[in-house]
Amino acid sequence: MTAHAIATRKEWLAARLDLLADEKALTRQSDELALRRQALPWVRIDKDYRFETENGSASLVDLFKGRSQLLVYHFMFGPDYTAGCPSCSSIADGFNGFFVHLENHDVAFSAISSAPLAKLQTFKQRMGWTFPWASSFGSDFNSDFGVWFSEEQQRDGGIEYNFRREAPLPQPPASKAVQGCEACGSEEPVTQIAAMTGTDAATFTRDRPGVSAFVLDDGVVYHTYSSYARGLDGLWGMYQWLDRAPKGRNESGIWWRHHDRYGRS
Repeated sequence: MTAHAIATRKEWLAARLDLLADEKALTRQSDELALRRQALPWVRIDKDYRFETENGSASLVDLFKGRSQLLVYHFMFGPDYTAGCPSCSSIADGFNGFFVHLENHDVAFSAISSAPLAKLQTFKQRMGWTFPWASSFGSDFNSDFGVWFSEEQQRDGGIEYNFRREAPLPQPPASKAVQGCEACGSEEPVTQIAAMTGTDAATFTRDRPGVSAFVLDDGVVYHTYSSYARGLDGLWGMYQWLDRAPKGRNESGIWWRHHDRYGRS
C-alpha cells in the first residue's frame, strides 16, 4: 500500500490551488529576474576571437549571421575528450529541437567548445544534431568567459568559476583515463561522467558549462550576460519535465547517458 497521502478530488483541488498560488508567484518573480538580466550593463568586446565552423574560419561577429543577438552554449568538450559531456549532451538534445525558432526571432545560436572542429563534427554526427557548433581551439574565448582552466590554475587554486574562487584540487590529477562508466559504479559522480567523455576527473573538470549572451549594436559586439552551474537548470529540459513527474528527479547517482547509450550494459 502506498505511503503517500491519498485525497478526494475536492481535497486534491484545494491543495492544487494552494500550490498554484506559489507557482504564480514564482512565475512573476522569474519575469522580474528576466527584466533585471536585460537591464545589466553591456561590456564591449574588442578582442578578435576566431572560431572554426563548418563554413570555415569565423569571427564572433560572424556567429551572429546577420542577427542582432547571439546566445552561446559553452559545451564541455575539451581537446582531450573523446565524446561530449553527457550532461551538456542532454541539454543539447533540447536546444537541437528549438534553436531554429531562436534564429527566426533575431537570436543567433551556437554551441562553442575548445576541442578541434573535427572532433565536434564527428560527435555531432553520432548524436544526430544539426545546431551550429564552433570550435574555439587555440583561442582565449573559453578562458576569457570562465569555462576553461589550465592545469596550473587547477593545482594552485586559480579557478574562478560561477563567479567564485575554487580551492586547489586536493589530489594530483589522475593520469589514467577511466575506462567505461559501467566499470566505475563505486566512483564519485564526476569520475563517472568523466569516464563517459574518455577522460579522468581532473581533465574533465578543466572545462566547464555555461551560457553567454551577446548583442551586436552599430557594428560593435557587447557581452551582456553569462550563467553557469545550477544557473543552467532552466535550460536542462529533461529536469523541467521530471520536476512535474510524481517522483520528481528521483535520483540516487548519475543515471543519464548520451541518448544513444541507453539500454547498453
